[in-house]
Amino acid sequence: MAIPESSVIWFDGALVPWQEARVHVLTHALHYGTGVLEGTRVFETADGPAVFRLDEHLARLERSARMLRIELPYSREELAAATVALVAANGHRSCYLRHLAFLGYGSMGLDMRNSPTSVSIASWEWPAYLEAGRGLRLMTSSWRRTDPNSVPPAAKATGPYLNSALARREATDAGFDEALLLAPDGTVSECSSENVFAVRGGVLRTTPASAGALEGITQDTLLTLARELGVEVRVESLLRSDLYAADELFVSGTAAGVVPVASLDNRELPSAEGELTKRLAEAYRAAVSGADARYRHWLTPVHSS
Repeated sequence: MAIPESSVIWFDGALVPWQEARVHVLTHALHYGTGVLEGTRVFETADGPAVFRLDEHLARLERSARMLRIELPYSREELAAATVALVAANGHRSCYLRHLAFLGYGSMGLDMRNSPTSVSIASWEWPAYLEAGRGLRLMTSSWRRTDPNSVPPAAKATGPYLNSALARREATDAGFDEALLLAPDGTVSECSSENVFAVRGGVLRTTPASAGALEGITQDTLLTLARELGVEVRVESLLRSDLYAADELFVSGTAAGVVPVASLDNRELPSAEGELTKRLAEAYRAAVSGADARYRHWLTPVHSS
């Protein structure tokens, strides 16, 4: 999906014109994947635009950097202020945000110690990219999710996304919308960039980090909302047959939102969008828009200068 340009990008402490946010071709992260990222969203509310769960996203960015031993040159408070300033400068009412911290130009080779850290924040108007107007068609990829003892799944790192990109390309080339990846032990991990949920007998189940699945902030949001609705939730290992036998399937992620699944490996679900999926999607929209006052603490308002 093409990126619609905005006016400015926050890059190493300053707002710079979109086309001038550049890096050297010998940037360490370009060669070795030594970066961490966050995808965050701004939603329009009755009180103006607001960033959803910004503190949690920045906390995860810090954790990811710590796991990879990347030194962040800015505090969480500085990055939060920069995020709000960027959205205001670009005049967005709603948008997608990409936070990126990466090892830049300065040294080459696998020794990470002598490369400086650069940080950027970009915002652009990007609709939920899996909204197809129908349930998704998933396929189980031939690519397995990276072993948790190879790369820590709790770190949202740039390099491991090659695993996801290969799986997504395989699925789309085969005519499907998205790929489901299995963990090295054959249990379900997640989709290429979304957590997966299964509903059976009124119980909501999703996979743990031990399966190589990212501890998704949207995933956590939906588990919180489900508990408030009185739904039994379980974070546990799932087999592919558990998904085949489900009453409902859906995926979630910051970029995707909440998207129902119509079929997996050409096995049709009983409903392209089940009742619990609908209820959770509605509850999610109410939370991100500020319509549900119980979750307004998740919103960081953006005030124009």
